[in-house]
Amino acid sequence: MEAAHHVDLTGIAIVALGALIFGFVMEKLRQPAIVGYIVAGVTLGPAGLSLVNARDGVEVLAEMGVLMLLFIIGMELSLRAFMQIWKVAVSTTLFQITASTAVTLGLSRLSGMSWELAVLMGFVVAMSSTAVAIKILADIGELRTRVGQITVGVLIAQDIAVVPMMLTIGALGGEDFQFSQIPVMIGSVMFLIGLIFYVSRGKKIHLPYFETIAENKELAPLAGLAFCFGWAAIAGLIGLSAAYGAFIAGLIIGNSQARHAMLDAVLPIQSVLMMVFFLSIGLLIDLQFMVDNAGMVAVLFLMVTVFKTIINVGFLRVVGQPWSTAFLAGISMAQIGEFSFLLSVVGMQSGVLDEEGRRLIVSVTVLSLALSPLWVFTARRLQLLASYGITEASDLLKLVYGPETAAVATAANQATTKTQKVMRVAALKVRKVRQRVRRKKDTPAENPETENDADVAAVKDAIATRSGEEVSATKPTNTPQISAKEKQAPATKLTQLTKPKAKVKSKSAAVKKAKPKATKPKTLKPKAAKPKATKPKPDDA
Repeated sequence: MEAAHHVDLTGIAIVALGALIFGFVMEKLRQPAIVGYIVAGVTLGPAGLSLVNARDGVEVLAEMGVLMLLFIIGMELSLRAFMQIWKVAVSTTLFQITASTAVTLGLSRLSGMSWELAVLMGFVVAMSSTAVAIKILADIGELRTRVGQITVGVLIAQDIAVVPMMLTIGALGGEDFQFSQIPVMIGSVMFLIGLIFYVSRGKKIHLPYFETIAENKELAPLAGLAFCFGWAAIAGLIGLSAAYGAFIAGLIIGNSQARHAMLDAVLPIQSVLMMVFFLSIGLLIDLQFMVDNAGMVAVLFLMVTVFKTIINVGFLRVVGQPWSTAFLAGISMAQIGEFSFLLSVVGMQSGVLDEEGRRLIVSVTVLSLALSPLWVFTARRLQLLASYGITEASDLLKLVYGPETAAVATAANQATTKTQKVMRVAALKVRKVRQRVRRKKDTPAENPETENDADVAAVKDAIATRSGEEVSATKPTNTPQISAKEKQAPATKLTQLTKPKAKVKSKSAAVKKAKPKATKPKTLKPKAAKPKATKPKPDDA
């Protein structure tokens, strides 16, 4: 027992981790998370690493996930928005189902396919993926426009049409088919239509005690599960599909006072069960079958995608939609939806579909879901190429990726401007550093000690020269030259030489006393010149 529990817990841990990793990667690649869950099932299942082999337990949880999916769709169904464009949505959905079924019935005569299987294939081809289509419209910015309104309306009509389709496929189950089921099926469809028109008028359904229960965080999820599976069980007891009962339960709660509280309480459970459902689809994928029948799978994928694009765009144009609106809405619904897995499960249970057909449906659907965004973007570029008359690839890229190109150009210009500023600042700093280096090389370093030594040497040289000149000044012929040099000497040097100069003057005075005849006439001339330039003239005046 302990080993069994250990293996089960290990398998659950591996499944949860693998689904988380692949779902996260697909979201980063702008793909729906459901594609990641399918890839995780392929990788972990018998076709891959064979880490998960317990299909029985997974299939039970997958069936619960299908019921929860329809339950949530019923709760989230915006009937007011649907009623605004219900004529276009309903007529487009009926045309899709009719055209797809007619084509598959015509091909059944050529291929020997049973008409029951042809009807099932027609239903599968008619359905589109709500998750993928809404994701694509949101990525291209068309979800809130007229294109988004029409697309969402058609998808809502398809979601509603799933229930009658499941009832029809269940009634086509060979020996189990009974004509007494026809009135039950018609009555269930009429009840669904009447309920939709009743709640679309804005009237709320009162559920006793549900408002009180919804406020309790512990009881609200349990109440939602009980309501969903209870209605599914009632539908099964009266001979209808359990998915029909789950959808009706969601529609009732979605139009009651407890809608928002129940949605918040049940969504986490639905997310886990839906992950298990798409993981189970991945476990059922046979890679060897896809490799062996790669040509047939690819051809069917292209035929279905092109066929759905043509009928969608064509009929929307017939009902009066503009070309651009019809084209975008048509190509966004060109994929095969996730409800094809549900229809294939019902077909297997009713005996309409065999194992080979189920593998083919699963393979084409997975390829369609994975490549649908690429198909939409490619078709949109071709439409722009044709409408604008573009002949060069560069012009097409500018037109299609105009905002992206402008954003990249703006970012590049900003980066270039910042780089230029940084380079200019760096060049200025380098220039300043070079100038400082050159100045240091050209001028010796300032040292106060060396400057003082130079001043002392200059003073000594001046004293020596002065003493020599005064000695030579003892001769009468050299005295005028001495006085002339003293007058031309700088003021700084004269101030520094004041003391020695006084001594020299005393010596020269002794010399003059010794020889008065040679010094008097030449020294008296400057003394006589001074009073002439000062005050005698104004006194005379």
